[in-house]
Amino acid sequence: MPKLQTSDGISLFYRDEGEGLPLLCLAGLTRNGRDFDFVAPHLEGVRLIRLDYRGRGQSDWAPHETYQIPVEGRDALELLDHLGLEKAAILGTSRGGLIAMVLAATAKARLLGVALNDIGPEIAGPGLKVIEGYLGRKPPQKTLAEVAQRRAEVMTGFVGVSEARWMEEAERLFVQTDQGLELTYDPKLRDAVLGGGAQPAPDLWPLFDALEGLPLCAMRGENSDLLTPECFAEMRRRRPDMIATEVKGRGHIPFLDEPEALEALQGWLARLRRNV
Repeated sequence: MPKLQTSDGISLFYRDEGEGLPLLCLAGLTRNGRDFDFVAPHLEGVRLIRLDYRGRGQSDWAPHETYQIPVEGRDALELLDHLGLEKAAILGTSRGGLIAMVLAATAKARLLGVALNDIGPEIAGPGLKVIEGYLGRKPPQKTLAEVAQRRAEVMTGFVGVSEARWMEEAERLFVQTDQGLELTYDPKLRDAVLGGGAQPAPDLWPLFDALEGLPLCAMRGENSDLLTPECFAEMRRRRPDMIATEVKGRGHIPFLDEPEALEALQGWLARLRRNV
């Protein structure tokens, strides 16, 4: 089992598969490297590196005060060092995209390019409220099948998603035990996020602007409640060279194996290869 020991003594799990252009995949807030299971089979000619953040997946839990984007960015750089990689491209879903933007501002020389999955420098209030509602709390459902059925009912921004896909999602979000469902992350992540939420929201546009000069891709779920059409339009205005697409029938977050997402990612990877 591949593990990284961080500079502050936390053991992090990662997956390192394939050969080619190094692509570091950074998942959403409560999620882990399995976030990218659906897109992985479609990414040829890349060395796919998937990190479980501290406190998530198969990585160690840590003091909840360290569940912060700058620390997780440092962990990502330490993983690149561990693997002997001077540079990598980043595919960042939600929180992973925020980490990528921070790294563009603080360690740009380590990046080949960035792809953002349903995230931008403005985070919409309705999406935040949804996250605050479930973060760190076990679901009321008792089985994975019940979770899958419930997600099919409440994820109204998602159109045409099969029951089998919702079941696969449930299997990545929770662990079935005799006592019910357990989270796949440290519940104290809630304390870290809500504690930080007591502070005024920072202006993240300078972080987005720090991506200047890097091949950039951005994907938005057509029905996203976290990345607004207005923010996405401003991102496109500031970076007219950016590969940008809206994924039809998806909210927060696209699975990344949708046709629009795959076309955008393949175009971005082709651009990266031309620059290497």
